[in-house]
Amino acid sequence: MFFKVAAKQKNCLTVFLVLIAFFLASRLTNLTQWPIFVDEAIYLRWAQIAQNDANWRFISLVDGKQPLFVWLTMVMMEAVADPLVAGRLVSVLTGLASMLIIGILGWVLFRSRRLAFLASLLYLVFPFALVYDRMALMDGLVGTWTLLSLLLAVLLVKYRRLDVALLLGAALGGGILTKSSGFLNIYFLPLTLLIFDWQSQRRWRRLVKWAGLALLAVIISQVIYSVLRLSPFFHIIEQKNAFFVHPLSEWLEHPFDFLRSNFRGLLNWLISYLTWPVFALAVGSFGLDKKQFWPKALLFLWFLAPFSALTLFGKTLYPRFIFFMSLPLLLLAAWSLETITRRLKNNRLSILIGLLFFILPLRLDFQVLFQPEKAAIARSDQDQYIRSWPAGYGVKEIVAWAKKEAENKKIFIATEGTFGLMPASLELYLWDNPNVEIKGFFPVNEIPAAVLDKAAKIPTFFVFNETVAVPGSWPLKLVAEYPRPDPRFSMRLYQVRADY
Repeated sequence: MFFKVAAKQKNCLTVFLVLIAFFLASRLTNLTQWPIFVDEAIYLRWAQIAQNDANWRFISLVDGKQPLFVWLTMVMMEAVADPLVAGRLVSVLTGLASMLIIGILGWVLFRSRRLAFLASLLYLVFPFALVYDRMALMDGLVGTWTLLSLLLAVLLVKYRRLDVALLLGAALGGGILTKSSGFLNIYFLPLTLLIFDWQSQRRWRRLVKWAGLALLAVIISQVIYSVLRLSPFFHIIEQKNAFFVHPLSEWLEHPFDFLRSNFRGLLNWLISYLTWPVFALAVGSFGLDKKQFWPKALLFLWFLAPFSALTLFGKTLYPRFIFFMSLPLLLLAAWSLETITRRLKNNRLSILIGLLFFILPLRLDFQVLFQPEKAAIARSDQDQYIRSWPAGYGVKEIVAWAKKEAENKKIFIATEGTFGLMPASLELYLWDNPNVEIKGFFPVNEIPAAVLDKAAKIPTFFVFNETVAVPGSWPLKLVAEYPRPDPRFSMRLYQVRADY
């Protein structure tokens, strides 16, 4: 018996080691092929500043963003020279954690090794995860904290142990130190009572114990979050949240005006990334079998509750906002796939059926890795990351040009924009070059006098990223142009004429 158990454990370890190898291969392949995105440039520049000046460790609060991702990136920058690679590696590692956690969660909820493997496999090929595990954004880390909080919350309601409560408090704290959506993990803790043992004779005593431990976990999370109060910019978080979601007082004035459009947009984004076959598996989990209804209901509500909240209160929406809430659906899809293949009792047929459900996600994964311009991801993400002005096509080339241009003389680079892709993406790579001075300007309705003064003294250049056309009367000479897949947008480097 011992050897059978050991053999099973060895097989499980082998399977997950293979998954880890495939995960790293998929996430590290062409890691920097996608150009730096505007938000990536901001977060990475914050991390760089925080790394070099301890007084600015809370710099992200200036824009109302929690700092944990910036802190992790700051640490990674100590080991990795390229800031973009460092930031994206943080997401790769958090994605790896998510893949392992979702497998463990599948085992804890359903006691099935095959389901645990399928859940991790679905995460591996999940196009949504492939995109955000490879970008220096906070959303991959939010997904990791969501899965870990759900896993620990399930363990707490099952076993009611102090050590689990302490770990849950740390996970909840990590979530809210990453992004405000992490608070949803706290709000939805009572949902785990769906899998509470209500038939137990000592249920009320156990319920009180769970409530006490859950309260302790929440208190710990708030103690962790209170570290942000050390910054004088803490209050900006609430102001920033109001930009993305309607405050209750504002929502009451028009409670359902945006419900239909929000729901349609969010659902389209979800299905475009989840793909119809996997979405059907997730929804169909309730129709295939009535067994294990409450664990499935918990997973579905852990998705539906935040999805509904965002549908009701969402003001400024992007696909990445639903990434963390889509992850429980992978477990439901894994449950359906495991049920279907188990009932077939034919390994070859089971593999064939499984491949049919994986064809569309794998096709999209291939496009994400090798043909990003053709990737059929959510249109909003396609525009932001690949096609339009937020995508930093030309940044690497301008940085390489600037380093060469400034080898033996000082130069001045003006940028269209004071916050965002410009000038942050250039500052990332040129901030410590004594021969390069960078300054942003916005709006640029004419060439600023300060730039003309510089042009009279040293070689001066201007980078335009958003303006569609520069007036021919301006004292500019085109040096290089870097087109984007959308021909309406290109990044252009000009030299400012000194003889104007």
